[in-house]
Amino acid sequence: MAINTTGSMQAVLQQLQATATQASQQPLSGGANALSDGDSNNHVSFAGMLKSSIDRIDGMRQAANVKAEQFERGVPGIGINDVMVDMQKSSVAMEMGIQVRNRLMSAYKEIMSMQV
Repeated sequence: MAINTTGSMQAVLQQLQATATQASQQPLSGGANALSDGDSNNHVSFAGMLKSSIDRIDGMRQAANVKAEQFERGVPGIGINDVMVDMQKSSVAMEMGIQVRNRLMSAYKEIMSMQV
């Protein structure tokens, strides 16, 4: 029994490309005013953006875990490639979140060590 890895890899690549295209077409909420402290109605705080990003990362992790559990139970329509792609997306998002945290902590420490 031969497995068609080329076809499944093409499908995964097409899905990743579609996701990247979709992500590039969505505008960031808050735009240039996202980090400002102005009193506008469109104001989005840095803390709000950070919490939103963490919530998205957690949502991706939970969705990947649900899909993996569905695959383990044999739910029709859930393929191993879907599970693997979702788990990889979740992993990459978590790594990005960790790197952002590390950079924020580094910047905070640098600012705190400055003499005024």
